[in-house]
Amino acid sequence: QCSIWCSMIVTLGLLVLATMLVPIFTLKLNHKINPRMVTVGKFDGIHPCLTAATQAGKVFIHNPHTRGQRPAAHRLSQSTQDSDISLLNINQAVSCLTAGSLGPDTAGDTLLVGSQTNLLAYDVHDNADIFYREVDGANAIVLGKLGDIQSPLAIIGGNCAIQGFDYEGKDLFWTVTGDNVQSLVLCDFTGDGKNELLVGSEDFDIRVFKEDKLVSEMSENETVTSLCHMHGSRFGYALANGTVGVYDRTARYWRIKSKNHAMSIHAFDLNGDGVVELITGWSNGKIDARSDRTGDVIFKDNFSSSVAGVVEGDYRMDGQVQLICTSTEGEVRGYLPASKELKGNLMESSVEQDLVRELSQRRQNLLLELRNYDENAKGVTETDSEVGVIPANTQLQTALSVRPATEAQKAHVELSISTPNETIIRSVLIFAEGIFEGESHVVHPSAQKLSGCVRVPIVPPKDIPVDLHIKAFVGGKNSTQFHVFEITRQLPRFSMYVMGADPSVAPPTGRVTFSINDRSQRVVMWLNQNFLLPKGANSPDVTFTSLRGGGLLSISMTSSGQITLSTDDIDLAGDLIQSLASFLAIEDLSAEVDFPDYFKELRTTLTEVDEFHCVHQKLTAAIADHSNYIRNMLVQAEDARLMGNMITMKKRYRELYDVNRDLVNEYKIRSNNHNALLARLKCVNQAIQRAGRLRVGKPKNQVISACRDAIKTNNVNTLFKIMKAGAASS
Repeated sequence: QCSIWCSMIVTLGLLVLATMLVPIFTLKLNHKINPRMVTVGKFDGIHPCLTAATQAGKVFIHNPHTRGQRPAAHRLSQSTQDSDISLLNINQAVSCLTAGSLGPDTAGDTLLVGSQTNLLAYDVHDNADIFYREVDGANAIVLGKLGDIQSPLAIIGGNCAIQGFDYEGKDLFWTVTGDNVQSLVLCDFTGDGKNELLVGSEDFDIRVFKEDKLVSEMSENETVTSLCHMHGSRFGYALANGTVGVYDRTARYWRIKSKNHAMSIHAFDLNGDGVVELITGWSNGKIDARSDRTGDVIFKDNFSSSVAGVVEGDYRMDGQVQLICTSTEGEVRGYLPASKELKGNLMESSVEQDLVRELSQRRQNLLLELRNYDENAKGVTETDSEVGVIPANTQLQTALSVRPATEAQKAHVELSISTPNETIIRSVLIFAEGIFEGESHVVHPSAQKLSGCVRVPIVPPKDIPVDLHIKAFVGGKNSTQFHVFEITRQLPRFSMYVMGADPSVAPPTGRVTFSINDRSQRVVMWLNQNFLLPKGANSPDVTFTSLRGGGLLSISMTSSGQITLSTDDIDLAGDLIQSLASFLAIEDLSAEVDFPDYFKELRTTLTEVDEFHCVHQKLTAAIADHSNYIRNMLVQAEDARLMGNMITMKKRYRELYDVNRDLVNEYKIRSNNHNALLARLKCVNQAIQRAGRLRVGKPKNQVISACRDAIKTNNVNTLFKIMKAGAASS
């Protein structure tokens, strides 16, 4: 057996070439680079230029191909530290940027720079602004064609809203999403030859929009910080907790989790096999390339500082596209894909040694396991002992039940794991995304409490279905070795609701009413599948009490197919409608809605938005007046200095000092006003998104579009009519 393992190790070692892919060029730029703000653009239509956001509201453009050409004076200026770098002054903190073809009649790429308040489309070659638009936040940006919209769009995601602008700055696309947008990518998700928009947000969801229609959602367990298209309907993603993985449509192919953070992901065929790999740049400076199918590492390298961005371009102008990796300290490395002779073999010698070491360790583990089995078998035959041996009919049984709050314990879902005989459970490992810290939970009963049943309290933070992957160590009371049982159990989506009404809780005032063309038995099937019901439901008329907030949820259905959901939680109502529509395969669903308490709060929020807008306009006008006053004071002070009138000069500079102090105070007021305004606008955008989630298909899109038109015209009464009835005329 040892000889077989040794031959396997030698064979695998020979298959792995100790080949190191080295950078074909390295640059050291004298500018720090902001993370996730790196792109490459051909601004003259010919020469690729590395472009990145740097500190103090500037964007640098590295162009070694046109040395000696000084930029004209406008936003663009020459760097004093590097003759190959031009600096673009944005005068605001840059939050995102990209470059690409936006205009129909332009030869070069357009540079798009987003800040928290504005989007700048800039023609670098002609050194001129194309358009400058105010936006509702800008955390992510992507450029390309979307759906049936003919013109390429600069699509920017920010404060729960997504906007798309054409070359002239016209707003051709707008929709809302559940939370602040953190990442965007265009991808033919449905395979119809047209791009859909994938949106990653702070509420842990990846949403897919076919223009303004939501076609799919994938729930993760952390903020989705990066998305990248790989090929076809396959795309990569990265989360704020260090997770990186690949989806093909709604199916996750693989994922890995690191203690470091993924700063940038990019799709690039590094090993020359004709299929792109997922390239990831990490916060510890590591670069790795992983197979899109398995997630196995095929190449890695290291920077001395955190990676800022990973892009691609023909930077040497030799017809070969390079993978370009940048660090936050300004180091740049370019890699060429592997040659045909090295196809698929990019592992360094250290990785080869790791593989041999891993195989050797696996061999030792298998030999140890075999020896344990031999000892157990020997013990049974010689002494009739049951050490390590369990009855053949031993099975692992699981049950889920809802447990309301008591004085000793908070409300939770109880997972019961048991065996049907005298065997005991020594320990249990449960893996579940988004429920336990670190995604896994270990229960290890003390020796005094060992039994054939283990109960684990579970508190899901959100209403999403979760797969519980359970491993249990089962054996006899005197066992020294244990058998591992594995089982998967799904936690229903609405598990934190107990059947029955709490008499001390007031009935809900919010309701949603809609009609379906389906039998009541189908609704009963949906209830039994999505709620934890002790005896199962026989009727669609049920009442639940929420274990999270204590509110009531009532569901009723008439013989004509009209369903009424009564709850004060508008988010819960939206989740219920989306879940029921998916279960019954309903494509279009309209509804009548009334949430008095929520709509009252929204009306107050809209009033505050108007007030903050008025304050913003007044402060802007005051700052403009101060700017004119400062110019006059400076001219008068300089005139007095040239004329030798020191008394007047000092007086003017004292006045300038006072004006400067007033400007600083006004800026603080304006900043606080702006932050408050953003918070209120986020509430408004979320309200529109919630109103949309109470419908399905075309009625949903119509509600979102009509709500936006009502907001544009500042027609509050029409807005509430649309949210309630789905149309302004109703």
